[in-house]
Amino acid sequence: MNRDLPGYLGAGAAQLAGRRDELSVLGGLIDAVREGESQVLVVRGEPGAGKTALLEHVVGQEHSCQVARAAGVQSETELAFAGLHQLCAPMLGRAERLPLPQQDALRTAFGLVAGPPPDRFIVGLAVLNLLSEVAAERPLICLIDDEQWLDQASAQALGFAARRLGANPVGLVFATRNPGAELAGLPELDVDGLPEQDARALLRSALAGPLDEQVRDLIVAETRGNPTALLELPEGLSPWELAGGFGLPRSAAATNRVGHTFDRQLAALPAQTRRLVVLAAADPSGDRALVWRAAGLLGIPVQAGEPAAEAGLVDFGGRVRFRYPLARSAAYRSASRRERREAHAALAEVTDEVADPDRRAWHRAEAAAAPDEEVAAELGRSAGRAQARGGLPAAAAFLERSVALTADPARLADRALAAAQVSLQAGALGNALDLLAAVEAGPLDEFASAQVDRLRGQVVFASGHTSDAATALLKAARRLQPFDLDLARETYLAAWGAAILTVGGPGKSDGDGEVLLEICRSVLTLPAPPDGPRPLDLTLEGLALLITDGHAAAASTLQRAAKVLTSIPVEEVLRWGWVATRTSSAVWDYEGFHAISVRQVQIVRDIGALAQLPLLLSQVGVARAWMGDFAGADAVAAESASVAARTGNRFPPHVVVLLRAMQGREDEASAAIAGAIEESAASGQGAADSFARWASAVLHNGLARYKEAASAARLAAGNPFDPWSALWALPELVEAAARLGDAELARDALDRLAVMTQPSGNDPALGIEARCRALLSDGADADDLYREAIDRLGLTRLRPELARAHLLYGEWLRREGRRVEAREQLRTAHELLAAIGMGAFAERARRELIATGEKVRKRGVETRDQLTPQEEQIARLARDGCTNPEIAAQLFLSARTVEWHLGKVFGKLGVSSRRELTAALGQRGQDGQPS
Repeated sequence: MNRDLPGYLGAGAAQLAGRRDELSVLGGLIDAVREGESQVLVVRGEPGAGKTALLEHVVGQEHSCQVARAAGVQSETELAFAGLHQLCAPMLGRAERLPLPQQDALRTAFGLVAGPPPDRFIVGLAVLNLLSEVAAERPLICLIDDEQWLDQASAQALGFAARRLGANPVGLVFATRNPGAELAGLPELDVDGLPEQDARALLRSALAGPLDEQVRDLIVAETRGNPTALLELPEGLSPWELAGGFGLPRSAAATNRVGHTFDRQLAALPAQTRRLVVLAAADPSGDRALVWRAAGLLGIPVQAGEPAAEAGLVDFGGRVRFRYPLARSAAYRSASRRERREAHAALAEVTDEVADPDRRAWHRAEAAAAPDEEVAAELGRSAGRAQARGGLPAAAAFLERSVALTADPARLADRALAAAQVSLQAGALGNALDLLAAVEAGPLDEFASAQVDRLRGQVVFASGHTSDAATALLKAARRLQPFDLDLARETYLAAWGAAILTVGGPGKSDGDGEVLLEICRSVLTLPAPPDGPRPLDLTLEGLALLITDGHAAAASTLQRAAKVLTSIPVEEVLRWGWVATRTSSAVWDYEGFHAISVRQVQIVRDIGALAQLPLLLSQVGVARAWMGDFAGADAVAAESASVAARTGNRFPPHVVVLLRAMQGREDEASAAIAGAIEESAASGQGAADSFARWASAVLHNGLARYKEAASAARLAAGNPFDPWSALWALPELVEAAARLGDAELARDALDRLAVMTQPSGNDPALGIEARCRALLSDGADADDLYREAIDRLGLTRLRPELARAHLLYGEWLRREGRRVEAREQLRTAHELLAAIGMGAFAERARRELIATGEKVRKRGVETRDQLTPQEEQIARLARDGCTNPEIAAQLFLSARTVEWHLGKVFGKLGVSSRRELTAALGQRGQDGQPS
């Protein structure tokens, strides 16, 4: 049987990457049991190898067999029959079919009746017959995890049964580290480390930023492909430590992870061996020849490596490998500062300055006991090259060390400013502030002082304090104007971006709006670029005009900007690219919005610009939600939150707020909206309040609570300085007000909306406007407008808006008494809304369909085993021949997330290969459920 079985999600199941052979063996076992045969398998492997994940896979994939489970617990090893009780207690209802002595033996073993200790042989026989009785109803798979921790009585009984299953359709699968005598001679499946390619991919999936290839290969080698170790190692290391391996040996996590056992083993080694081990730990490349050349320079003999190898601490074979990755850290930390400097000096001496100048520079820096201008300059030259290997975090590490070793006060400010800029971009906000403090400690000219103001404002912004950042950046931009007009423009744009997030929200003063207006007025007085407007100039001018003069005045400039912002250079993406999507969204260009944000996320992820990544991911997530890709939006939101937690960024969870509202998950959405409003008040981000209230309007329109929707939409659209929230809140207000019969409110909202849609003149804008006009029209006019809305929105990727147009048209047709036509529109709306995952709106469509006399199946508990919209989308892409990486790229997921979802799809559809998806999906009815 061909088994194209997918894998995992998260650390608990990540071990299934690269486990095709093991899955094939388990698949064969299941097939055999299903066909009436008995099967036994002992899955053996070291801790973290993925044994539990393989058992979980069986549970998640196999539905035609019964599954019983037990797991050894170390604290229960002395409790006789504790493990057996886990496995067999749910089956005791069939025990009455066993011979009386066997019934008594089981009940006594489980403490159900009093009596002398039961005979072990009779207990084993009772277990065998009990499993046989259960399997007579339906084939049975028994999974016993952590068998090494089973109590001896349970292990003996299960081993006894395993050897005597005979023709019963029972499968016994034991997962263990080292099989004991009870399992001796039974078929085994060894679960070793992942193949190198899979191990590399798994390690990469656990990192937010880039990873130096040499460091990656060393980690893979030292973990020996152990999946859990590969996933856990990055948790103890910062992105800048991992990026180029620089600083890797000093990880504080080593003390907790390796503990005192390794320290004692190291202390027991001969002195020369300890020096050799420290030398090996000081170089994260694992280059055997390099280590031995350095050892020779220090007078350490070759035979010094033998005690460490014999103790199992270090392998000096083809690559220098420690027994555990974090044992390397423990060895390094065990040495004195003098010993570390000695090791680094020797490594620098023997490192080829042509082939590997950056690693040589780093070793020289670590060997320096005092400021050294020559080494500092060398580190500065290495920073640019380091970006190519490990991205911005590696460059930041070089530049920070360069500052620490700078002896020339005249050069300190320039180097510290450069280091602060790169540290900020890499997400090391605290490091950036420390570097700026170092700059301010020395003499500064006016230009350098203005640059300090600019960088400090950017750090404040990245920390989430947008109001303070806007004022600081405006001040910096004005100070920079006489010295560097281009840098001043970028700073004005950064100030604008901070200010636009600050304005609005209940209880906010007009002061923040005045700061925004002041920024815009200053921008519009800047001299024209001598060589014509560049993307930066168009963006800055268009956004300033939008605030001061409105959509009609700004639309042309914003549209020109949006066209060129999809290809701006990487350097500009890093400096101001996060503001770029404001241009496209202001003119309803959501294809451009999506394209810009996806490209920028890829750029900043590739080079490790972690400070911007959460904000850019949030933009991608919002775009995904607008397009009805809720799975992609959810995955992006999770990544954004993870990166933000690691870097200290504080931005509202826009994606989660909008997504839960669109899904109609009332409890979760309400909690997320309330949390966002509360956080916006605390952080001073008024735009976040408007966004959350727009989401609230979406939620309540879906729930047909139009009074609450209208109230939320009015607040969202009431911010005069935030046209983006108004773009989407006004359509919600038109719908809610129309349903409430408040024609004046609805008409006013429509007039305001038209001011924003007409200048853009594209299908998304005019489609939304037509849908809103239809709500306030009658007869043939309404009919024509609904059809126009559907036609225009059908040409876009805004699937939720198209579905809602069908819903509103269907509701109107039913009220007009045109039931047949209404059913067609409502059926289409229901199918689209259900497939997207907009539960509340789908329920609205279902109720309307029922009102037309049509029966519609309601999704609920009875359909919980069917595909979710997310699974449906992935299944169809897989059916169409897309590989997991291709699906991941299209949906903005990781490949391992796609694998995990495909695993659920296979189980729900009862298939085991991609080839079977065509038939399985073809059998599903219009509502996505089996016909």
